[in-house]
Amino acid sequence: MESSALTSPQFTTAATPLRFRTPPLKLHRNTVTFKSPAKYSVRTSAASGNDSAVTLFDYGAGNVQTPEDILNAKRLIFPGVGAFAAMMDVINQNGMADALRTYIEKDRPFLGICLGLQLLFESSEENGPVKGLGLIPGVVGRFDSSNGCRVPHIGWNALQTKKDSVILDDVANRHVYFVHSYRAVPSKENEEWVSSTCNYGIDFISSIRRGNLKFSPWFAYSRKKMKSGFHPPATTGLTSFHLLEGEMCMPFNFTPKRVEASFLLRVRENVGLSILRKFLLPNSSKTKKPFEGKATKLAKRVIACLDVRTNDNGDLVVTKGDQYDVREQTKENEVRNLGKPVELAGQYYLDGADEVSFLNITGFRDFPLGDLPMLQILKYTSENVFVPLTVGGGIRDFTDANGRHYTSLEVASEYFRSGADKISIGSDAVYAAEEYIKTGIKTGKSSLEQISRVYGNQAVVVSIDPRRQYLTSPYEVGFKSVKVTNPGPNGEEYAWYQCTVNGGREGRPIGAYELAKAVEELGAGEILLNCIDCDGQGKGFDIDLIKLISDAVSIPVIASSGAGTVGHFAEVFSQTNASAALAAGIFHRKEVPIQSVKDHLLKEGIEVRM
Repeated sequence: MESSALTSPQFTTAATPLRFRTPPLKLHRNTVTFKSPAKYSVRTSAASGNDSAVTLFDYGAGNVQTPEDILNAKRLIFPGVGAFAAMMDVINQNGMADALRTYIEKDRPFLGICLGLQLLFESSEENGPVKGLGLIPGVVGRFDSSNGCRVPHIGWNALQTKKDSVILDDVANRHVYFVHSYRAVPSKENEEWVSSTCNYGIDFISSIRRGNLKFSPWFAYSRKKMKSGFHPPATTGLTSFHLLEGEMCMPFNFTPKRVEASFLLRVRENVGLSILRKFLLPNSSKTKKPFEGKATKLAKRVIACLDVRTNDNGDLVVTKGDQYDVREQTKENEVRNLGKPVELAGQYYLDGADEVSFLNITGFRDFPLGDLPMLQILKYTSENVFVPLTVGGGIRDFTDANGRHYTSLEVASEYFRSGADKISIGSDAVYAAEEYIKTGIKTGKSSLEQISRVYGNQAVVVSIDPRRQYLTSPYEVGFKSVKVTNPGPNGEEYAWYQCTVNGGREGRPIGAYELAKAVEELGAGEILLNCIDCDGQGKGFDIDLIKLISDAVSIPVIASSGAGTVGHFAEVFSQTNASAALAAGIFHRKEVPIQSVKDHLLKEGIEVRM
């Protein structure tokens, strides 16, 4: 994947402790530095008379408290943390809605992301209907999954820009990352506002521009680095933002009193540089045109997975199992060591991985919040890797040795604060699904329900670890079975997939099909579908299993376990409805480079992000 560095004389370059190439622009502690002609400070309250100030609008964390802060802003950025209904309640009650409407109507510079776009419309169906500012004609509604689209809309999709989009002139048919469940559609009434659209079942508005309302994009996601116990309200995918892979990355660290390292911006390649320059310096010279992309639709994702555990010396290492056994078959029986987590994650990002997934396969067994090394790995990785990070392992309620009870939400929140974009739940989701199937009641108390309610279902992945159980007849068990492509050891033509917990060590009385259907209803936004029988074998994904599950649910499914060649990736995408495919060992051992996988998929006519 092409990864050019920024060379514009307008911007400074920041050093980084890692030795691989990283984005050359960082904004720390409220300051954006240009060599010429300006120096911008990022604030949460406007400074009268300071033309270089950029005001960060944060309705929920106590930073911008008065309407005057909005009205006096020279440049206003609304990152959009939280859920639409809660946000509108707050800004209506404190008078900021009217101030924001006045600010925008006066054609003042405004950059709004996600909620910052959504609030401009007449109303939203998210937790509603709820009225918006009414500046743009149209209603924000939920994607319709009945037409075959997976909801949430997760992944790298293509933009269709208008000729006068200006701020998007240099996007050049690149893929950008989306993660949301709600959208607004273009119409004759709002066409003068629309600067780009995207197609996901239907054409929806991906960004708008009008006058000094420079840019309000929808393609975004949040790193959720919340501090000091502050949690955003319930959300369904429209949260603060992270424009990725050559676009623009802005993770925000909020506290109830102030903004912690208030505006950390990383830009890689000329696309991101162009967007930032055209908002802050609209009269600046045009940036060098970036590499021309060929994005046409939602790309299939290739995900690199890193199984992380402590070795016998106490060091956290990346390992890989053979049907979940991570120890070498030697006299020493040591943990298989395939590299250092941060370095490998950084390399996979540069190699073109669309996402990186960490699985702490032994961590958090007794004291989840005490695993400081894993949290540090997340922090270091998130500072240098700008594709979505998923982390799993031990996300559940627990009580420490002092009798202090921690909820799964608190555990997940610590992951998010440390840099995770999504969390993966395994065993705890199995128990919740079993209880839901048994009672038919959503208690709201399971880790899955709690976390999806607060952070949105797009932030919650359920990892399913099934083992194939062969049958001579599909009626032998009360679980969904399939006719298998390859018969069992005694010629069995059918199988059901028994779910397991505790790293595959314990079978449970629930099938993968039943589990997938249940967790979707409980709030999962994505399924990571493993197969113990295929793990580490390199003979290909379990197509029978993946087809069964991806046909059964309307949320995205990630295929995992068994990849050994580039052809296996093409096979799973062409024969199933999987949205992404994940691999580990073949990437760690450099047997199959990520770029080779993408080159092959592209050759086979399968859209990927290059």
